[in-house]
Formats: sequence, structure tokens, C-alpha cells
Amino acid sequence: MVLEEPWRACFSALRLPVPESEEFTGLIGRYAEPHRAYHTLQHLDECFGAFQTERGSAQSPGAVGLALFYHDAIYDTHAHDNEEKSATLARQVLGAVGGDAALLSYVTDLILVTRHAAMPETDDQKLVVDIDLSILGASPERFDEYERQVRHEYSWVEEAVFRSVRGTILREFLARPAIYSTSGFRDRLERQALENLSRSIASLAT
Repeated sequence: MVLEEPWRACFSALRLPVPESEEFTGLIGRYAEPHRAYHTLQHLDECFGAFQTERGSAQSPGAVGLALFYHDAIYDTHAHDNEEKSATLARQVLGAVGGDAALLSYVTDLILVTRHAAMPETDDQKLVVDIDLSILGASPERFDEYERQVRHEYSWVEEAVFRSVRGTILREFLARPAIYSTSGFRDRLERQALENLSRSIASLAT
């Protein structure tokens, strides 16, 4: 599997043994759960494609990679603690292969920042968030597919409510001084992200 190589590279970079193969298989299986439409292996593949471009800027490539692998490991649109549960799962895996408390805390913070409730602070947090948000600066066709996928994941939400809440979320991104915190992502994706967000917000308001 394509993602198995970066999985192994994460632990190698951290000088930790790679967990038993069942751990990787189980994690990948989570991203194939039937209720998912966007938070799938497609998203994970796209995250690692974006990470490959900016890997050299990571302070701890292994920690960043593991945060990406686990940031959506638990995903339930009816819940509000997905990131917390995902971080707990990552801590369990890292602890089992000898990761120390500092590493567990570091990876936990990288995962929790993908809640997008506050701006990232450290360089690696900024990188993880920009990777997670790289979809906002995707081509118009991919961005529109992403919006349809998100709607599918929230198909249980009444249309008017979804449009209102989704519009609010996208306007919050658009209101930021910059969507992306790192220069690499800002240079490549900022303009397209602004166009995509503006177009989607207008569509949601009709």
C-alpha cells in the first residue's frame, strides 16, 4: 500500500520500532468506514502529497506524519470530541512502542490543533493545519467534490441548517488575515482558496 512507506518513515524518523502490521491495517480501515465521504483515504493521500512538498520545513517530520495519520482516525459527525479521541489513539500506539511523554504530548497538540478552534502556534502546528486545509486551495473541481463529500457526511442535517452552519464556518476561514500560516502553502494555494471559499459561500446563500 502506498501509505505504508510514510507510515514506516514516521517511526524511523522518531527512532522507534514500527508497530505490528495490524496497527497500520486497522488505522487504514478506519478511513474506509462507510459513513465517511471526505475524511477517507483520499484525504489521507492528499495530506501526504502536501506533506511531501513541505517535509523539509518540519521540525519533527515523524511527529507531523503521525499526527496526519491519526488526526481523523476517529470520525463521527454526531460527536464533538473526534480529535481528542484520535489523539488518545495515537498516544496509545506511540506509548506501546516506547514513545516518551514529551513525544506523546507533542503529537497530541498537533492533532488537537486540527480542530481549527484556534490559530496554530508552533511551526509544526502551522504545517499540520496548512496540510489539513490544503483542500481549500484545491482546483475548483476538487473543491466542489470536497463540498459534496462534506454534505454527504452531514446528510442527517436539515438543508437550511447545514447551509447556515457551513456558511458560518467558511466565512470564518475567509475572515482570517491569511488562510495559510506557512509561506509555501500561502504562495501556492491562498489565492485559489479565497476564490473557492467565496464561491461556496455565495452558493450556500442561494
